[in-house]
Amino acid sequence: MPAPRITPRQAILPPIDDPGVHVQIDKLARRYVAAGGLGMDVLASIGGSAQGLIARLPGFVRSRLDDITLAGLNRAFGAATRSRRLVRDRGDWFNRLASTVSGAAGGVAGLPGAVIELPLMITMLLRAILDIAAEHGLDPESEEVRAEALRVFAAAGPMAEDDGTDLGLLAAKLSITGQTVQGLIARIAPRLSAVLGQKLAAQATPLFGAVAGASINYTFARYYQEIARVHFGLLRLANETGLTREALTEALTDRIEQLQDERAVRRARRA
Repeated sequence: MPAPRITPRQAILPPIDDPGVHVQIDKLARRYVAAGGLGMDVLASIGGSAQGLIARLPGFVRSRLDDITLAGLNRAFGAATRSRRLVRDRGDWFNRLASTVSGAAGGVAGLPGAVIELPLMITMLLRAILDIAAEHGLDPESEEVRAEALRVFAAAGPMAEDDGTDLGLLAAKLSITGQTVQGLIARIAPRLSAVLGQKLAAQATPLFGAVAGASINYTFARYYQEIARVHFGLLRLANETGLTREALTEALTDRIEQLQDERAVRRARRA
């Protein structure tokens, strides 16, 4: 692993001198980069481009996307919390399978089915995120952890363009505003709805809807599970080391950018 770069912002933050911490940061950064790469590979395999898909949706659907996402996020907390009380954590594969089946069922009916399935998918994604919070020793029913789960959604999804800055939004900017869960929902819903709109458009053709719905939902479930592990892994690292979350976030973001640059160079050489 190359020596970490020191950004101007990091120069005024507490230094991270422990090589063991940098090893953990490198693991989290690699998980983050791999999550996006896996998502895009799956989307490419079903023959869809993430760019410009929302324009294919009917106007009445586009106009309601924010409202659907906002309502879905608001309802998802209650449903996800209740489901955790009734059904114990069953691991990544159970959540991915449930999401995949849901996507296939919604995709069979084309766009109407996909719209109906959307709030259910949000609930299942949130349930998976809360399971991972519990895996990291956090209380999924606490207001603080609910806010952290929403910050995972701030990473949007595998169909979003990622310039390596999401972690800054996810773990630094939102953490210092003191916003409530309700305020976070209102702030994140438009960002998430743009990505979910691309998902709907990709599922809109009934002939391919079931395959697309299953593939995309699996991709989303895997992506958010990986991002949640990065997010809550960073929190646990801050708690265990006593280092500030902001300093760790800066180091993580910088390492992510290094890995993305290296990947871009490798792709250019292959081309």
